[in-house]
Amino acid sequence: MTTKKTVKNSLESSLKRLEEIVESLERGDTSLDDAVNLYEEGVQISKGCAEKLKAAELKIKKLSKEIDGQFSLNESDEA
Repeated sequence: MTTKKTVKNSLESSLKRLEEIVESLERGDTSLDDAVNLYEEGVQISKGCAEKLKAAELKIKKLSKEIDGQFSLNESDEA
């Protein structure tokens, strides 16, 4: 079972790795092959982070029961 702390750490570690990749590419001291590999890794990490953020956004949305017994989807107004 994935805990909130594990998910948070996973997102944070992914973002940290992404920052390392960007720094490495900005330094320009890698070979072309290594730069392409780092870029591909960065794209994959970026996609993974976007998926994690989307999942978190969906968790923020709440189902609420109306007076008539129907359920409706309410989104939090907080950003």
